[in-house]
Amino acid sequence: MAPAAPPPSPSPPAYEPPQHTGTALELLVHGVGGATPQEMLDDPRTVRVTGDTTAAVYRRTEDAHGEKHPERYRNQPVAEAYCWSGLTSGNGSRALWLLLLPFMVVNLAHWMRPTATGRTRAVRLYGVLVRLVALSLTVLLTAAACEVALDLLAWQCAGADACAERRSWLGFLSERQGGWWSQPGRRLALAAVVPAALVGLLWYLSNRTWSAYESQRPLDGEDFAEDESFAAAVDRGPDAEDDPRPAVPVRPALGRPGFWYGRRLVARLRAAHTAAGFLTVAAAVAGAAARYDRGTEGPVPRFIGAAVEGGIVLCALVVLWVVCRRGRSERTCDTRLDGALISYLPGSALVLLGLAVLYASWSRPDWQSSGALPVETAFRFLTLGQGVLVVALAVVALGLYRRIPEPRTVLYGLGGPAVAMLACALGGVMTGGVAQRVADWLDGPGTPGMGRGSDIAGPPVLLSWQASVIPVLLLLLLVPVLVLVVRTARTARRLGPVIEAEYAPEPSDEGRTRRIARIRAAAALTDSAPWIVGVVSTATLLLGTGAVAGSWYSDQVPGRAADGSGPLLESFADAAQSTGSWLIGFGFILFVAGGRRAYKDASARRTIGILWDVGTFWPRAAHPFAPPCYAERAVPDLASRMSAWTSTTPRGRLVISGHSQGSVLAASAVWQLPDATRPRVALLTYGSPLERLYGRWFPAYFGPGPLLGLHRSVHCWRNLWRATDPIGGPVRICADPDPSVDRGPLKDPLAYGRTTELPLPEPILGHSDYQADPAFADARADLLAELGPQVPRQAEARTQKGTSGRSSG
Repeated sequence: MAPAAPPPSPSPPAYEPPQHTGTALELLVHGVGGATPQEMLDDPRTVRVTGDTTAAVYRRTEDAHGEKHPERYRNQPVAEAYCWSGLTSGNGSRALWLLLLPFMVVNLAHWMRPTATGRTRAVRLYGVLVRLVALSLTVLLTAAACEVALDLLAWQCAGADACAERRSWLGFLSERQGGWWSQPGRRLALAAVVPAALVGLLWYLSNRTWSAYESQRPLDGEDFAEDESFAAAVDRGPDAEDDPRPAVPVRPALGRPGFWYGRRLVARLRAAHTAAGFLTVAAAVAGAAARYDRGTEGPVPRFIGAAVEGGIVLCALVVLWVVCRRGRSERTCDTRLDGALISYLPGSALVLLGLAVLYASWSRPDWQSSGALPVETAFRFLTLGQGVLVVALAVVALGLYRRIPEPRTVLYGLGGPAVAMLACALGGVMTGGVAQRVADWLDGPGTPGMGRGSDIAGPPVLLSWQASVIPVLLLLLLVPVLVLVVRTARTARRLGPVIEAEYAPEPSDEGRTRRIARIRAAAALTDSAPWIVGVVSTATLLLGTGAVAGSWYSDQVPGRAADGSGPLLESFADAAQSTGSWLIGFGFILFVAGGRRAYKDASARRTIGILWDVGTFWPRAAHPFAPPCYAERAVPDLASRMSAWTSTTPRGRLVISGHSQGSVLAASAVWQLPDATRPRVALLTYGSPLERLYGRWFPAYFGPGPLLGLHRSVHCWRNLWRATDPIGGPVRICADPDPSVDRGPLKDPLAYGRTTELPLPEPILGHSDYQADPAFADARADLLAELGPQVPRQAEARTQKGTSGRSSG
């Protein structure tokens, strides 16, 4: 049950600010959905100060040279706006990145590990398991492309006269034509172009987006020595490479010089995953030919197939070694590249693919295709392997959590394994959905796998079982959804008297109270997301296990496996199979269409943008084909701008002001500043998910320890939040004395009813327009007053007047 919102906290006592001679700068960072410089600066006339068309810093035209005229800005700061929306939005073609959603989700699991101290081996094992799950997703995607191109098209449809006649463009591959391409091995060799081209496209996109997004070097700061206020006793970093040095107090992970520049790891993983994709295609092509050669005395010597398959196995072992051997190195900029590995590993896999194609193209006049390619076992073992990896990941994560059981961490430290399970489920649904829809399209009026009027055997039985569990999963989800609806309604009813008391003595308005209460109760649903994810992940694991067992035991699609079990069960199995297949196809279309609309429509983007921006905030540490990390461009941009301004303005004061996701970028940039610069910076966050989302889901990087260290490293910090905000919340800094970072919950709406000053009804702002609240201007003025050239004097004034700034640490 969501607790009632506490009353607004009282403002700190005011005191006379000292006279400052330095210019003040406010660096604004927008949040999800983006904003134009004109909107951020509230002026149609703006000029770009530094940056490019993708991300840049802007000022009002009249403020372009504000530092040269400090007398104009005694009572207000010079405002700058950093616009980074070009990094995450653009033309509709970027919606294709949504096809990489499983890769993005598994990359999130890498960063969700619990806080760990002195558990280097366990942390490294956690990273290795996540990278292996990520590798399995690449193999799954490529295997699905092989299933469509090699099995359904080249083997089944081109080998069946009825199917080939309906698809005239497959005529030259038909066995009835008797042409050069009619032999099964040559058809497979030609069809291998499709999955190989897909792997090559993923490699190209990964390489190109790295150059555009993630090649911004962080500050070449000389002031990265550890200082007492910023040190934190944490482990040596996620997946740190073998290091004989003992763990020592170091900067928080996001403050390390190499955190936003993992060039070497991304390059290594890109080479390994590209090679894995090519090897999957080579195994599918060579395996079919080798099975035929082993079963008959044909014109091709058997040792050739054995040699090709042996080379594929050896190269696959090298890929596994590369993925398991090394993780991220964050202490220094990882600028080195393993040139030989990056060049020769994908090249070797491509050569093996070429040899497999030549081997399969060898003339075998008596070879005929019938049924389906024997890939069922491969899909079953791949699915089982993913389940075993996720369970092992859960064991490691739970062990890490028990070492440091932070109460706000989601799912008792099992957030990473739960999200990894969802990534596997997404991968299975997307790839299986494509195979199901292509099979239905090729078979015309028939139903693949049912054996009645079907021209082709259809996709592997396991894919049909996986599709059949989707309706069951949706039915199971109705229970927690109903629980949330009932709980939200009850919470809204209880909030009614609380809201009327907050706005007393204004006369009550039942409709107005009910609306405010409903919005507050709905905003609290964000805190219920962890257990929903846990329920879905657990159900997915159990249902997936049941699907593998059912396909293995029956070796038939659910509709056939249920024959003879009774009319009720037969009807349910047929309905689940057909409904699941159509749900996959329909959902896939809606998914792509919705993603395209989100990139073109700002209102739609704000709806789903927070999840996408959270996913693409993190570097590609587990999967190199995930969508690019915009923060590897944005964080160095902000840190460089702050460092440049403070170095050229000796007595200047700087407030970095971040809204929503912009507050996460602002905090990350402050962590990257040299020690001499951070005490001259104040941090203002509003509508911030720093603790409510990032702190709970990513405790090793935004947990209580790192946030407390951030507060102690900057001169002062204020965080504004509302009870009606579904994203932002308090940052819950725990320190003695109380630092009073949080200011809230702010009143929303500002006025309950019509007043003389506000004769029209005030809107309920929720997550937007924090600048419209007078508390925003008060908090900014408070920060500017605390910033000054004489830091000891400021500390003394704060102690005497009861205000808060940087704590004693």
